[in-house]
Amino acid sequence: MPAPVMHFKFASPSEPPTDSPGTARARPPQPVRNPGLQGFRCLRCEAPYPLTLANDGCPACRATGVHAGLRASYRPESGGPLPMPYTPGFTLGEGGTPLLEMPELAREFGVARLALKDESSNPTGSHKDRMTAVGVAQALDFGAHTLVLASSGNAAISAAHYAWAAGLGCEVATYEGLPAAYARQLDALGARRYTFADNAGRWAFVRERSQHAGYFALTNYRLPALGSAPLAIEGYKPIALECLNEGGLPDHIVIPTARGDLAWGIYAGFRDLLAAGRIARLPRLWLVEPFARLSRVLAGGALNGAYPGHTAQFSTAGSTVTFLQWQAAVASGGGAVVVSDDQARAARQKLTAAGVSAELCAAGGLDAVRQLREGGAIAGDAHVVLMLTANASRDPSWPDETA
Repeated sequence: MPAPVMHFKFASPSEPPTDSPGTARARPPQPVRNPGLQGFRCLRCEAPYPLTLANDGCPACRATGVHAGLRASYRPESGGPLPMPYTPGFTLGEGGTPLLEMPELAREFGVARLALKDESSNPTGSHKDRMTAVGVAQALDFGAHTLVLASSGNAAISAAHYAWAAGLGCEVATYEGLPAAYARQLDALGARRYTFADNAGRWAFVRERSQHAGYFALTNYRLPALGSAPLAIEGYKPIALECLNEGGLPDHIVIPTARGDLAWGIYAGFRDLLAAGRIARLPRLWLVEPFARLSRVLAGGALNGAYPGHTAQFSTAGSTVTFLQWQAAVASGGGAVVVSDDQARAARQKLTAAGVSAELCAAGGLDAVRQLREGGAIAGDAHVVLMLTANASRDPSWPDETA
């Protein structure tokens, strides 16, 4: 059956703000679209589609009961080994984050090298800035006036900052009980907040807004989920080249995951480097989740099923699995690792003792290394990179309770 779309009628949005605290007065220079950017292709069947602000996935696959998203498609030789949608695009200085070697933790966990890719050094403190920057460039390119997204965390803060700097409006569908630290920042930047009890309400709101001219949905709004805006996810690809240039080709990359935007972007970056002859193999990507979702799919569960659970790992909560995160794990020869909240807290204690601040889901990646090493999936001579998506400063689970 076709994918059920979240239909819910909201009042028509008001005119885009022209003199509100959250809207900068001057637009930045127009992004320059890569002339080699052809459009979109289905992640699964490779069917071509034109560039658009919509994120509705592949109709051909949906007709067969498979809900697959789209990816950017480039002509050959269109931007070197790692083509990007805009050259130049829009930036607040994201990217180029440090790769921190952790030799003591490497010895403790029995691997040759263990490094942390510290995305907390991005402008608003998380990896989301990379995606938001490309999303803003696309919004400016297509003449949109407002970003709209579903987020109660790092993506919301990132979008509000980048929208303000770009002269765009920002509307955020959040959960009830939004942490006060996030609410203060969103309010200070003039972002409009709308509160819902669950993902169904949030995604319905984002979908409704995206139907109005000038509104660009940065994050998912479909159920079954597809992931965030396909062009925006391209913003994560440079992580692959940075890892290669800063520390050589890893054997394994451990990535916190909700719906897999970050994991797929990293996979796509290494896939492009492999196609360009810059690397001889893909690193294995291990997607870390707080309860079994992708793990159940890889064991034979339905890709479009619902896998609810409860967790304090705020940034990777949710009950859905996407084709793109399944593809990132399977195509790289990796998989999924479940790390409970208690295991993540124990891992965070080790990181804190090593001088590293980490949000709980990122700390959970360290326990995933332990599990993979004990299970033999990671060898003793391996080079492992752990994605540190954000620090603990805005994590509602911080500080951890001490015994």
